[in-house]
Amino acid sequence: MGMTQRPPERPLDGQVALVTGAALRIGRGTAVALAKAGAHVVVNYRTSRKGALEAVEEIKALGVDAMAARADVSNPREVRAMFQAIQRRFHRIDLLVNNAAIFYSVPWERLAPRDWDQILGTNLKGTFFCAQAAARIMTRQKCGQIVNISSLGGLQAWPDYMHYCCSKAAVIMLTKCLAKALAPYVRVNSIAPGTILFPGEERDPRMMKRARSAPLQIPGQVSDIADLVVFLATRNRFMTGQVIAVDGGKSIN
Repeated sequence: MGMTQRPPERPLDGQVALVTGAALRIGRGTAVALAKAGAHVVVNYRTSRKGALEAVEEIKALGVDAMAARADVSNPREVRAMFQAIQRRFHRIDLLVNNAAIFYSVPWERLAPRDWDQILGTNLKGTFFCAQAAARIMTRQKCGQIVNISSLGGLQAWPDYMHYCCSKAAVIMLTKCLAKALAPYVRVNSIAPGTILFPGEERDPRMMKRARSAPLQIPGQVSDIADLVVFLATRNRFMTGQVIAVDGGKSIN
């Protein structure tokens, strides 16, 4: 008589997670990883509707519920509408992953007000507006977690990405401020990815050079970030206000 196979562990069974910018890349990988852990997932997107709908189908195939929610996180009105839709559908929220971000280079001498407005609007203000809306629900529930995806660029100086680095450094400080403000019921931490290789995308020689300059000499994968989000969501009881660099050791160079 064969052994009965135990069902896979689903530590987030019945919980609800929102991942911003979840149609592609780290956001999508994180959304799927949370679904595999048993969470119902809200897939936020701004322009990548096709990717978001595909992510929803992939998540539903795992036996949990999912919905796509279009919102520009830099717009407080759209953020409020998104959270109202989440409450109507799920009546709670247990985890917010602030992943939506904009990343592009501009030499410092050509940085214009519109560049600062665009980067800070999504990367910093969007992170705050979503955290603010989620925290109002979580504090009423007396439980919840927020994970802000920052960046190695928030810890190191990249001159051609000055506006981006400043926005991500601000996200790290925002994480610490929120952790104090929302304790003891809501834990807030940040993950700072280094060089990540995205599936199906061509290897940029400059990116590979940066990866090789780190102590581990390899790029990271989406799963390196997604798995850590799941760890924080399922195993974290005693950590808040922290930034965890997942960068092959680049931050210690």
